[in-house]
Amino acid sequence: MDEEQLKKRTEEFAHRCVKLAFALPDSVLGKHIQKQLIRCGTSVAANYRAACVAQSKPSFIHKLGIVVEESDESCFWLDFIIREKLMGKEKIYPLLKEANELIAIFISSRKTARKNN
Repeated sequence: MDEEQLKKRTEEFAHRCVKLAFALPDSVLGKHIQKQLIRCGTSVAANYRAACVAQSKPSFIHKLGIVVEESDESCFWLDFIIREKLMGKEKIYPLLKEANELIAIFISSRKTARKNN
């Protein structure tokens, strides 16, 4: 997967997180998770774009670390939605699967970048 494909994939992930967040119940907990999921889900795409224009290899590696953290936080909130039964599992699992795949991709990319640094 090249840089442009991964940019599109992370942007799509961000949009899917936003749409799912807006579908959460209109409750105190729903609103809290909505804000958190929108923040970390969109941060995945934004920080990947920042990594793509990093001015040095250490900066690139650092920014990929942020992408991993934000992807993992997205997993946390998606899993939390399931555990709190705020939404059906069938709506959450595809996005949770994508978040886990993104984590794997970015951890692998970070390892490669560190090895080549």
